[in-house]
Amino acid sequence: MTPVSVAFLPLTDSAVLVAAREKGFAERQGVELNLIRATSWATVRDRLVFGQVQAAHILAPLALAVTLGLSQHPAPIAAPFRLNVNGNALAMSPTFAAALDPDPAARIADPVATAHDFATAIGLYHRKPVIGIVHRFSSHALMLRYWLGFAGVDPDRDVMLRVLPPSLMVEAMRARELDGFIAGEPWSSIAVAEGEAEIIALGERIWQRGVEKVLAFRSEWLDANPDTVDRLLRALSEAAGWCDEPVNREELAVLLSRESYLDRPAELILPALVGRMVLRQGDGPAETPDVMMFHREATGFPWRSQALWIYSQLIRWGMVEPSPDHERQAADVFRSDIYRRALGSSGVPMPGASLKVEGSLTRPLAIGVARGSLTLGPDRFFDGTVFDPNDVASYLARFRASSPVG
Repeated sequence: MTPVSVAFLPLTDSAVLVAAREKGFAERQGVELNLIRATSWATVRDRLVFGQVQAAHILAPLALAVTLGLSQHPAPIAAPFRLNVNGNALAMSPTFAAALDPDPAARIADPVATAHDFATAIGLYHRKPVIGIVHRFSSHALMLRYWLGFAGVDPDRDVMLRVLPPSLMVEAMRARELDGFIAGEPWSSIAVAEGEAEIIALGERIWQRGVEKVLAFRSEWLDANPDTVDRLLRALSEAAGWCDEPVNREELAVLLSRESYLDRPAELILPALVGRMVLRQGDGPAETPDVMMFHREATGFPWRSQALWIYSQLIRWGMVEPSPDHERQAADVFRSDIYRRALGSSGVPMPGASLKVEGSLTRPLAIGVARGSLTLGPDRFFDGTVFDPNDVASYLARFRASSPVG
């Protein structure tokens, strides 16, 4: 049995790792999976970079930021597996939400209208709203920036973004230190249950197949331990399949609710797993079937085009200077080659390419695969733009008028 320690944060999207350990998928691959709970994304990052763990459940943009040396010394990171797609929610205080469409289901169904309503609400508010984000280099923050920017809101001027661990968001709402936050589940559902917030936007409605958490390794460790990496990825793929089976969702919620993982009630974890989110205290659930995905549509496959989309947003918001070296380094974080090596003989449908035009699918599309069949779901951005990973500069030119760096 090969021991592997993985740092994680208490979030519903740690489900694949938890299932891999608790349901024996890792053990059957000869991996003794030790899950180390951390308190913040900065702690997860440091545990990985300084070798206290061999792998980490980490924000996809943070994996790129560490590799590019943003706000720290660069440390090459390899992400050969996506742990989930989608999963974020923007929750605002009932006071702020009162200035939006009164129907919460209508708000999440029409992110274009809600973005414009949000911009108007800022103008009516007595001060800049304070919005919690889980890390500067998070998909949450990038998605929030993208959404606000569409409506003409400058996220660096018109709102205050405050970094907090996701587990402290609800407490900060209670203390009136935040007017809202964007985070992974179950924290939005907990804020709604306590009457502290209403969910006004879902990540999956801003980008229908938005990249979220990845399994990350230090590149040198990944290169030195190929057999262990492959066995772990096979275990995670099997665990992801188990997590996506509707019949397993209640058991999964109970596993995640344990003190060593999320330490929160299973009934507040379950809504995101079954795709029936409660958006406002006292209301019935809204149907949100794609709010969090673990396995279907080749969820685990790390599309290099998605790493490049993240890179484009880091440029857009002035977090990194554009350069050919940076672009190559960013694309290389997502190791689709390792995914193919580990799972190529497992029967898992394998995309034939590693890049695709993001945001171009308006309906399910069957694509060519080496074996079996694979249908990708719609992946539109809410504003209808598409991202061609072969022409990052042209994509960014669209946003130049509102971007610090174009």
